[in-house]
Amino acid sequence: MAENIKYNEALKKAMKLCAGREFCRSEIESRLEKWGIQPAEREKILKALQKDKFIDEIRFSTAYARDKFKHNRWGKVKIAVMLKSKGIDEDTIQQAVGSIDEEEYINTLRKLIETHRKSVRAKNSFELRGKLVRFAISRGFEPDLIYRILEEEE
Repeated sequence: MAENIKYNEALKKAMKLCAGREFCRSEIESRLEKWGIQPAEREKILKALQKDKFIDEIRFSTAYARDKFKHNRWGKVKIAVMLKSKGIDEDTIQQAVGSIDEEEYINTLRKLIETHRKSVRAKNSFELRGKLVRFAISRGFEPDLIYRILEEEE
């Protein structure tokens, strides 16, 4: 009887969490583990949450990609790596990253490079280009896109 109450409490608590913001399956699973829920019950809770659409990996991934791009100005590579670290499958990651508007993506990268160029000190254009490339790669943008934008600006 006590385990059933624990199960119901954990399910309600997880539902409340998921109603507040998007979570992926692995995040909820780790919360359930932290709360001391047994593996068999964790799985039942996760299935119930997915069935009732409290957890939806595609919805989570798309929202995550959109938010990280718009607010943190991350590139697709960094977003994909972070989603992978959360246990999201490759097809879902590609779908989420593909939902980012390509024109907005390129314009964001241009603005980042332009803004960073103003604060970078370099002895010559070769050093400046290297610093800009490293900066954009650290933000998770694709090297071929970075080089193409730098070529356009020269």
